[in-house]
Parts: sequence; C-alpha cells; structure tokens
Amino acid sequence: MDMRDAAGRWDALGSRDSSSRHAAMELLHQEVMKRIETMGPIPQSSSPPAMDDSLSSDLNALLAHVLMLSKRCPYEDIRKKCICLLQKVQDVGVRIPRPVGNGPSRFIPEKEILQVSKLDERIQSIFEDAFAVLGRLDNISLVMGFHPQYLENFLKTQHYLLLMDGPLSLHCRHYIGIMAAARHQCTYLVNLHVNDFLQVGGDPKWLNGLEEAPQKLQALGELNKILAHRPWLLTKEHIERLLKAEEHSWSLAELIHVVVLLTLYHSLASFTFGCGINPDIHTDGGHTFRPPSLSGYCVCDIANGNGVLEEMFGNQQVSELSGEVEVLMEKMKQLQESHDEEEASQEEMATRFEREKTESMLVVTSEDEECVPSRDVSRHFEDPSYGYKDFYRRGEQVPTLRVQDYNWEDHGFSLVNRLYPDFGQLLDEKFQIAYNLTYNTMATHHGVDTSMLRRAIWNYTHCMFGIRYDDYDYGEINQLLDRGFKVYIKTMVRTPEKITKRMYDSFWRQFKHSEKVHVNLLLMEARMQAELLYALRAITRYMT
Repeated sequence: MDMRDAAGRWDALGSRDSSSRHAAMELLHQEVMKRIETMGPIPQSSSPPAMDDSLSSDLNALLAHVLMLSKRCPYEDIRKKCICLLQKVQDVGVRIPRPVGNGPSRFIPEKEILQVSKLDERIQSIFEDAFAVLGRLDNISLVMGFHPQYLENFLKTQHYLLLMDGPLSLHCRHYIGIMAAARHQCTYLVNLHVNDFLQVGGDPKWLNGLEEAPQKLQALGELNKILAHRPWLLTKEHIERLLKAEEHSWSLAELIHVVVLLTLYHSLASFTFGCGINPDIHTDGGHTFRPPSLSGYCVCDIANGNGVLEEMFGNQQVSELSGEVEVLMEKMKQLQESHDEEEASQEEMATRFEREKTESMLVVTSEDEECVPSRDVSRHFEDPSYGYKDFYRRGEQVPTLRVQDYNWEDHGFSLVNRLYPDFGQLLDEKFQIAYNLTYNTMATHHGVDTSMLRRAIWNYTHCMFGIRYDDYDYGEINQLLDRGFKVYIKTMVRTPEKITKRMYDSFWRQFKHSEKVHVNLLLMEARMQAELLYALRAITRYMT
C-alpha cells in the first residue's frame, strides 16, 4: 500500500476525540506489524540490517512517519503509543529511524521552540487544528508558534490558498509553489510541495524538470524569475503574453492566484532560510536509519531527546554588547523628540530616500560567494544565472514607486478581492498582523513602544525595492538600523539562500529568539507585499 493511500486511514490521529485517535492508532500499529511480517524472518546479527528493497523501503517510510508522530503529534497519548510501537519494532530486530539535526531550527534551541505550546493553550489549540487538517506539524509552523496571532492567520491563508475552491487546480498550486521555492534553492519548501503535489494527484513526470510540465506552466518561468529578483521590471507586456497565448492562455483570475502563490513562496523561502528551518522529521534529511554509535540507538532517546545535538551557545549573553538595547531605545526616544520639534521638507525627505535606496544597493553581504543551485532544485525553474547580484554590478538603478501612485490599501487590495474573492481580505489581515504585532517589549525591557522600529524595518525593506513613502523620514533608518543589521535584512530579502547561523547570531545579540523570528516575519511580509505591488500594478496597467 502506498504511503499516500495509507495515510488517509490515519486521519483520526489528529482528532480531538480520544477514542477516534485510539482506533486510528490501532490501524497504524497493525499496518506496521503486518509489513514486518510480510518481509519474513529478520536475520540474527549484532546490528539490525539496513533494508533497501521495495518492501523495506515502504516500511522505512512508514516508520519515519511514526517517528514524526512520536515527536510532533500535539496529543501526548499518540506520542507515547508511537514511542512504544517503535520500541516493539526495534525489539523484533528491525532498525528504526532517529531524528537528524537540532529540532525545527538550526538557529534556535529545540527546547525553546517546543516549550511555547506547553505554556500557551492558544498555541496548543492552533497546533491541534493544523494537525487535524494536514496530518503533520511542519517546522515552519513550530517556529512561528512564538507568535500565535500571526500563525493562526498564516495557516488560515495557506489553507485558503492551497486547499479551498479557487481558479487553479490543486496540483497546479503546489507545482507553482515548487517553482517559486526553487528560485531561491529552498529544498525545504520544494520537498514539502513535491510531497503535496503527488498527494493531490500531480503527474510525477512534471517533477523531472520544468520542460516536462505543460507549456502553460512553463510560460510562468519569466514571471517567476522577475518577481523573485527584480520585480520593478515587470510590465503589462509580460502580463499580456501570459493572457494571450492562445490555447496556453491564463485567465485574469488564474493569474492573480499565480502571482499570490509566487510572491508567497519567494517570501516564505526568505523566512525558511532566515530562521534556519531544518527538514521535517519524516522527510529526506530529517531522519536517518544509521546508528549514532557502535552502541546502537535506543528508542528511549526519542522520548528524552538524546541523540540530538544540544544548542551549546543559544542563550549565552554577549557581555561586550550589554548596552545594545538601551542605546537603541535612547535613539528611538531622541527621534520621537525631534519629530515633535521640527519636520524635514518634502525635498529633503525625497533626497534622504534616494540616498538610502542607493546605499542599500551598495550593501554587500558578508557571505557574498556564488551559490550554485543543484540539479535537483534548478530543474524546476529556468535561467539559473538570473539573479539580484548581476543587475547592480552593471550599474542598473531601481526606479522609484511612490505609494501614493500605487499601493496595497487603495489599489492592490481591491484588485485581488475582485478577481479572487475574499482572499484580498485574508492577505490584508496577514500584512496588518505582521506590521502591527507587538508585545511592547525589547529584550528584558517592558512597556516599550516599538512602532518606530517596526516601521523602519518595513520601510527599509520596501526601499530596497524602490518603494517610497512620502510621509516617512528615511534618515531614521540609519539611526535605528546599524550596518550589520542592514546586511542581514538585505541578504534575507534578496538572496536568502546565503543566510548563515553566524549572520543570524550577529544581529540584535541581546534580543530573544522570539523577537528575531518577529523580525523575520516583518521582512517576509514586507517582501511579499513589495513583489505583489509590482505584479498587481502590471496587471492593472494591462487592464486599463
């Protein structure tokens, strides 16, 4: 039985009804033991054999699923029963898998991430809802769990975009997600959507490469690369070519769905790299069947967390930057006081924007080496050499888009809502939650108004895309965002595949991990909105 077929029988593992979970667990237990019996006697040896034939390959996939349930199911009864099942499998001489990596993130200690749901009933409820729908809790959701208000909206948006009625077929939605994530070499998101693409009946041949997909999807290659790297170059002619391609034409409603998917997964790739997201336990790279040492691997390690490298320096304080937070708070206070005293002229504001935009192009990331995409990823998109780096090296300039001429609130929102009903509202809520989210804290300080800092991060991100707010003084950015933080922001937004743990650790060293995740949410949403504005402006120009 194929794993995708079998999984449907265990949907009740995510039920809030304990008896339904118990019945589904019994089915899972029977399926595992049945497959072991089908394989015949297990040879006696000092260590269980590694198995490579098709029968054992199916069993391995099933055991990886059980391992995932033992670690990620939001219900303790299922976690315990899965641990017992894996112990039973090990006792009959079959090698069991173990997790690889440091939990959901390479950057954030696993205990800190998993502690959130134990202390917050709302997060536990959100995780239960997500598990009931998807049959899994992915690592992105676990990390976003630091911010339940945002996570709840994010999951609702994902559900609507990928599963509810809409212009595009389900398998096309996932394939476009693969194309978008591959643009930034984000194997985590590519693998996630490959599995979902096959789950909803997608043609496996399409996964051999973009050239194997239908011509209509291939035609999205140029839109994908321009939006990912230089969205300001998108014109109404690009839109026209997609809408007037005879039998391969897209409708306007379909195209809105397409650009939302592309911009979402470009920006989600930024978040994935920015938070150091590890492969999910049940996917390739998330587990291994190789023992960690000659002594073998005990199933009790799954329960107590052994076999997982502890984050040694995650909470280590950096003494030489002990005043970092206080200095930033003082700058915010001084800027607020200067607001009350005088306001720069419009000409000066425009000059400061152009200066900041130009300087942002010259910020060079400290990890500025070439990233050559692997064939596994690059086959899903065209023109791998096209990127952000080469345009500013040739001296090209980013034109300015003034928000008074085209913005999300007055223009983009209504266009999306008209062609993809109700989705504009969901997107708007997601942008608003990310932008306005605050706990009025900065590191250990409470009762702090962080609106000025959040606005600087959002507007600096948009500045790199040439988007200007006439009422904002861009001189504030240099006061609030130091050069190291700007390097991180630019890398995260433009070339996220180059983000490293060293870069993540080096900015805001005294701030909590939850605050850094909040920064990444801001950057992700600001990037998505910027790309979306250029796509929607091009569509508007085509329509008028």
